[in-house]
Amino acid sequence: MLLTFALATFMVGLTVTIHFGGLLGLLWLLRGSGHRFRPHESAAGQGAVILIIVLGLVGIHTVEVWLYALAYIGVGAMKDFEAALYFSTTSFTTIGYGDVVLDHKWRLVGAIEGANGLLLFGWSTAFLISVTGRMRVLEHDWLEKR
Repeated sequence: MLLTFALATFMVGLTVTIHFGGLLGLLWLLRGSGHRFRPHESAAGQGAVILIIVLGLVGIHTVEVWLYALAYIGVGAMKDFEAALYFSTTSFTTIGYGDVVLDHKWRLVGAIEGANGLLLFGWSTAFLISVTGRMRVLEHDWLEKR
């Protein structure tokens, strides 16, 4: 059981670090490209910003899901990568169909992956809402100056 907790702890730490870095990268991209997007001046600019953020978040979550799948393969919890990826995706998104299950020894990692995914999706949602809220403030400020 100690090995199970060690793997789960490592994976949570790794995915949280990746998520933090990914969000910083998205912020860097948005700040560096702000003069080109001008989200406060057009609906197309706002749409482009939101699209970039959403696709970036999907990319970050995809990396995290794949890392869990690779961990399952690496420890021998699953033999087939497709099954590991499917299990990881359903666990990370907290859907958990139950048609593919982990061995008794590793099932706690799957449960912790679900909790981890729930928190990371919440963090992503908060980030997206924060950025769209900031765009509304910029739009309001821009309209007041006209």
